[in-house]
Parts: sequence; structure tokens; C-alpha cells
Amino acid sequence: MTRKKIIEIVLDTETTGLDYSKEKMVEFAAVRLENGKVKDEFQTLINPKQHIRKSSIAIHGITPDMIKDSPTEEEVLPQILDFIGDYPIVAHNAIFDYMFLNEACLRVFDKPIQNPRVDTQQMFKEVYPDMESHGLEALTKKFNVELKNHHRAMADAMGLALAYPKLKKLYLQKYDWEVKQLENVEYLFERFLRIQNTVNTLQSELQDLKSVFKLYFEQGGNPITAQSGEILTYSSKLTFGYDLAEIKEVLDEVGAFEKAVKLNTGFIDRLICGHSLDEEKRDIIRNARQELSETRNIQIIRNK
Repeated sequence: MTRKKIIEIVLDTETTGLDYSKEKMVEFAAVRLENGKVKDEFQTLINPKQHIRKSSIAIHGITPDMIKDSPTEEEVLPQILDFIGDYPIVAHNAIFDYMFLNEACLRVFDKPIQNPRVDTQQMFKEVYPDMESHGLEALTKKFNVELKNHHRAMADAMGLALAYPKLKKLYLQKYDWEVKQLENVEYLFERFLRIQNTVNTLQSELQDLKSVFKLYFEQGGNPITAQSGEILTYSSKLTFGYDLAEIKEVLDEVGAFEKAVKLNTGFIDRLICGHSLDEEKRDIIRNARQELSETRNIQIIRNK
């Protein structure tokens, strides 16, 4: 029996900035996979006919001089669409590349792309939820794929193309197991709640034990060494609250403001969507965006 040919397009883009509604692609690269094997590739620099943000140049290294003689998106987009066809698009944090490509199609052809998208970052999180990082570098390293010239489109696309079949195999095995559990989902939810209650109980028990250890040291106890070598010690630390308005200038001057202050991104998103800001201020905030990601979560609503 002839094996069915499965074609997927692994791609990556580099851009002038991070807001797909205002910024444009400066580089596009794609690799054609047929049954998990690399069969063809396409890459191009793109003249966006607009400013490239310094923060973006710092990441991908593509300068205005490098793209001044490159084709514009109007000139190169037909080639890009011809290469990707109607095949599934595979990308790491796929929503980012997909939205930039989609926005370009809307500008040039006044119609969106229809390709299904596959997000390898979401797949990686599903297969290895306990990993500290789920970035492309972590993915390629996990599957022993050398990632050279990271943050250039073809290097990232090829690195992903080589790692993706291995990730896909594990993901599909996990997915197949999950599908087989669907008929048991009511029971599994009850089981989930039991496990969660057990975890909560164990966390409470751990806290009780920590309280005993704390009391032991506060009454003059010495460090304790377990048979396995772990050492139980105790320390105390004073922390202060600060008036941000009074120290902002100093933090800016020494280049420590970003490390010292963590933005409440959820609040910022709600602020943009609300009615308290004029359009000029909205634009300033939108232009400060640094990344685009997609989060999918389940939620449990507790009885009151």
C-alpha cells in the first residue's frame, strides 16, 4: 500500500517590531516537510518600507542596509503563498508568525490566509510540562538538533523542521492516549479533584512541618543533616516596600528599572481595551509591546 504523503510547512519570520497590526516582516523562511523529511526550502529578506525598531535589530541583526534592495511584501508575497500552498503551517509560538503573515495578506490581497496552524510551543508544553523553558532553543536542545544562527528566519525554521518530527511523534502518542480517555472524562474529573485535594492536604502538612522547623531554630536549634545528605538550615531576611515615584529616576539612571519593576500585563491589556485612554496613549502602549503569545487553560469553578 502506498504511504499517504503528509506535507507540512515549517516557517519563521523576523519583523520590524512585535505588534502585527503596525509592524511588518523583514525576513521569511520556510521548510517543506514531506512525511517528516526536508524536501524543499524558501527564504527571502523583505523591504518593509518602514523603520526597523532597534530592539528588533538587537534580536535578529537585520539592518535597513541589509534589506534596502530586497523585494517588498507586495512583490514577494505571491512566492511565499505559492510555497506554503494550503498546507498546515508549523511554527514555534505560531500565533506570532501567523498573524504577521495574515496581516500582510490582508494588506496586499484583502483576504486572510486559511491554512491550519500547528504551534510547536504548545506541543512542547504538553509533552514536557515540567521543563523550565519551552522556547525554540530548549526544544532543539531536547531533541539534539544544533541551532545555529538563532533568530535568523532560515536557521530557526530549519532547526524547528529537524526537531518537529520527533516532537510530533511523542505529541501524537500522548494525544492518542488522551482521546482514549475521553469516554472516562467524568470519572477523570472526580479523580482530578481527589488528587488536587490530596495535593492541597500535603501542602498544608508541609507547611505545618516547616512551622515546627522554624520554631526549632528560633529556640536555638542547630542545622540538621539528613541520611541522604540534605541539610536543614534557617535564615531570616528583611525586606522593604518602596515608593516607585521617588526612586524611578535613579533606577532609570543605572539601567535597573526593568529588572526592578514587573508589569502587570493583564492590567495593561485591560487598560488598552477600556475607555479611560485616548487613542494617542493607546498607540504609545501598543508600540511598547514586546511579544505575542497564546495561552490556553482549563478552569474549575468552585461551589460557593
